[in-house]
Amino acid sequence: MKFILNILWLILSGFWMALGYVLAGIICCILIITIPFGIASFRIAGYALWPFGRTTVERRDAGAGSVIGNIIWIVFAGWWLALGHIVTGIALCVTIIGIPFGIANFKMIPISLLPLGREIVPTDRPFATR
Repeated sequence: MKFILNILWLILSGFWMALGYVLAGIICCILIITIPFGIASFRIAGYALWPFGRTTVERRDAGAGSVIGNIIWIVFAGWWLALGHIVTGIALCVTIIGIPFGIANFKMIPISLLPLGREIVPTDRPFATR
């Protein structure tokens, strides 16, 4: 079932949202200081491309650096990625079959705003950390 949901997600919104994250990652990697943001963006692009069967958990070892990084991320990239999830989620919720995918888009807004200090893990072991 996860495979079918991921294929439908990929067609309806996953490809375009992943492209947004890849674009943000490329822009962030151009500047040396923002390379950690680019790496986080590429990591989330994979999650935005194939989300069903995976979830995000907070990393216990994330410190003040991730808080400061998340604030910088919100200002420069997070708000427009979150806006993309909002617009896509609303568009998907217009149809009955798209409602679950619209809700999935809304659930991705927190990670698009605050990606640092989070880890993407399989849903069968959501408490696993490095």
